[in-house]
Formats: sequence, structure tokens, C-alpha cells
Amino acid sequence: MRSAEELMATPDPAWPTLEAELLSNPQVTILSVPAGAGRDCLYRLQVSARSRLGALALHTGGLLVDDGWLRVLGGGDEAGLPSLAQANDLPGDGRPPASLVVGHDVLGGRFEVNGADPAALGRPGDAGEVCYFGPDTLTWEPLGAGHGAWLSWIAEGGTAQFYASLRWTDWQAETRALPLSHGLTVYPFLWSREAHENLAATTRGPAPMAELFSLQDEFAARFAEEPDATALHIRVD
Repeated sequence: MRSAEELMATPDPAWPTLEAELLSNPQVTILSVPAGAGRDCLYRLQVSARSRLGALALHTGGLLVDDGWLRVLGGGDEAGLPSLAQANDLPGDGRPPASLVVGHDVLGGRFEVNGADPAALGRPGDAGEVCYFGPDTLTWEPLGAGHGAWLSWIAEGGTAQFYASLRWTDWQAETRALPLSHGLTVYPFLWSREAHENLAATTRGPAPMAELFSLQDEFAARFAEEPDATALHIRVD
């Protein structure tokens, strides 16, 4: 186990370059993090500040993208965004997790970095690749990029096209009104035919993120056991 000071002591820290990239996109807000919380998160991750993952943990409370539609995890924000260590229940014993949650959106979609053996979890993609769990498909899809490249994609504005089919008129106002601990429930559910055919007609309301994750995992497990269930397992294009 390396100390936080050892992890911070790098001649080539990732933060200056990453910060410049993120600041180039006005739709990205960098949240502040208490210094102690950043160091603690870095220690529990056991990654160097030379990595972009370590830079986010040490220097930010996380990122808010597109009015908070996407929340990228960092060292934790006092307003309710968990740290990378908290979201992944990292005890700080140096053991790498099977996968690492690195962000989520207000609909309950999750971004995770694959661990050493994605197939053991039933995940697609390669080790170190970012995968997305879609609330409209209830399945994981590989994104073809690692964590550092994923952050560059965000800074370049990639989320606009990625989420185009999952947004409705005035989604910004609904998103801004949410506390960082909450997302939006959508009914009929996003994976249903009704939502696919008329997303704007759905009913939406705030709900704790943990509740959204739990509900989606429950439905995903149910449909995996019942492949003939009437869920609409397609991405809305």
C-alpha cells in the first residue's frame, strides 16, 4: 500500500492537461473537493496522480456535465455526489475492484471501467474499457475507450449526441432542479414501447439514485431470466 503522499508525488501529474481540456467545454462544471477528502479518495483507489482517475479524485469533487445530467465521480462533493471510493465501497486495502463505477446520469445510466476479467461479471468489452448500462436497454455496452479517453470525449461534447434520443423538451430545467443525490424516475419505463414511441409523454419525478439503480438491476435480472418478457430491448435512435 502506497501512502497518499507517495501517490501524489509524481513529476508528471495529469491534472494540468485534464483541467485545460475540461475547461474548454462550458457544459462541464468542476466541483471543488476538500483537500483531505481528495487525498483519502486517492489513497483508497491506490492510483497515482499521474493518471486521470487519480487527478479527478485528488483535485475535484466530481464533474457536472450538461446541467448535471451526467455526474462524473471524483473525490466527493459535499452537496451529495459520492466519491469514487464511496461509490465503489473501496476499503483502502489495495485490492482492485471487479469493476469501477466512474459516473452516472440522471436516468440511472451507469458508466463503469471493466476490471481484469469482465467476462466473469457477464460484461462485454476488454479490461480497462468503459462500459455503459443503458436505462433504456437494461444492458451493458462497451464504449471502445478507457477512462482517460472517455473524459476527453466528454470534454469534446460527445454527450450531446450520445443522449439525444433520451432527452425531451425542457430536460435542462428538470435536471437543474435535482439534488446531486437524486435522479429522475420515468414512467412508462424507458425500456418500454410506450416510452420509445413518445418519450415526451412520460411522467417524470425525482428519486434517490440508489433507488433507481436498484430498480433497474431488478428488472434487468428479471428479463435475463425471462427472455420472452415484453420489454423493448432496443436503443432509441
